[in-house]
Amino acid sequence: MATILLADDDAAVRDLVRRALSSDGHTVHVTQDGVEALESLGANGATFDILITDVDMPQLDGISLAEKALVMKPALAVILMSGFTDQLERAARLRVRRLLSISKPFTLDQIKQVVKSVLA
Repeated sequence: MATILLADDDAAVRDLVRRALSSDGHTVHVTQDGVEALESLGANGATFDILITDVDMPQLDGISLAEKALVMKPALAVILMSGFTDQLERAARLRVRRLLSISKPFTLDQIKQVVKSVLA
């Protein structure tokens, strides 16, 4: 099972994703924005397999977060969530081996499947 860092400014989405992925046996560390997620990534001993982030967040958006996270942890898998498909086009510049995206709104089963796919 994976250790996941989740960044989303919407409490309802954070709770939905955390519950879905925890029920599959993953460890999910929840943050409320990109700045907090970046701090968690830089914490001593922090090891994450996957970053799941909303694209549209204040201060540090999800794509900028992913860019900074990949500098720190190049092997990190990234899953981008967005309700705006055009925002996901910006992700093309990310240099990451394992990158997937999911459009909001999504179901519990859909987020579980995306995580399984990025781990495969």
